[in-house]
Amino acid sequence: MAIAELGAVVLDCPDPRALAGFYAGMLGGSVEGDGDWVDLTVPGGRALAFQAAPGFVPPKWPAPDHSQQFHLDLSVEDLDAAEAQILALGAKPLDTDDRSRGFRVYADPAGHPFCLCRA
Repeated sequence: MAIAELGAVVLDCPDPRALAGFYAGMLGGSVEGDGDWVDLTVPGGRALAFQAAPGFVPPKWPAPDHSQQFHLDLSVEDLDAAEAQILALGAKPLDTDDRSRGFRVYADPAGHPFCLCRA
């Protein structure tokens, strides 16, 4: 029996509204809120939340002395097509050179690593 249910994954960032917009552009859904806390409800009802963090320092990839803390794995049908779309939204490539792998690593505009994974 579970003790709790997952409410939302919360990402610290310098601009919650902008980062929610980035993820809404990639995942769809609706953005609500302004200021220090913004929610994104994606299709299917899952939620991501974005919290203002003054002095935010983004994680580094890969860097054992600067932990990435967590990352999102996002499943896509076509890695090349998805890559073009997320780069247009403002993602930055971190580890994308090996095109034979089933995943590629990027950073969102606030510097959080995430992976596009072949579905």
